[in-house]
Amino acid sequence: MTIFEALRESHDTQRTLLDQLVKTHGDSDGRRELFDRLKDELDRHALAEERHFYVPLMEHDLTQEKSRHSVAEHHEMDELVEELESTDMSSPGWIATARTLKERVEHHLDEEEQEVFQMAGKALTDEQKSRLAEEYRAHMEELAAS
Repeated sequence: MTIFEALRESHDTQRTLLDQLVKTHGDSDGRRELFDRLKDELDRHALAEERHFYVPLMEHDLTQEKSRHSVAEHHEMDELVEELESTDMSSPGWIATARTLKERVEHHLDEEEQEVFQMAGKALTDEQKSRLAEEYRAHMEELAAS
C-alpha cells in the first residue's frame, strides 16, 4: 500500500460522513453521533497526514508550497468545526456551517488527490511511499485507541 491509498481510505470516510451529516435534521442523536465521528476522523487524519505526508513533502522544492497550502486548509477546517461546536445544533446556522465545512473539506480532498498526489508521486521514492503509508496507518490506529 502507498501513502496515497492510505490517505484515500480516510478521504472516503470523510466524504461519507459529510454526506450523511448534511442530511440530518435538528438537534438529534444521529446528528451528534455523525458530527462526533466526523470530528474524530478529521482530527486524526490531519495530525497523521501532516506528520507522515506533508512534513516529508516540505523537504522538496516541488511540493513545499502545496504542502504548506494544504496544512493551512486544515486549520481553516478546524475553525469551522469549532464554530459548529459552539453553535446550537438545532439552529439553521448550524447546518449552513456544516454545508460550508463539507464544501471546504471536499475541495481540500479533491485538490489533494488531483494535484498534490501527482506532485508527491514525483518527489517521493517507491520505498518512501510504502513506508509513509505504514507510518500514517499506525499513527491513525494509535490516535483511534487513545
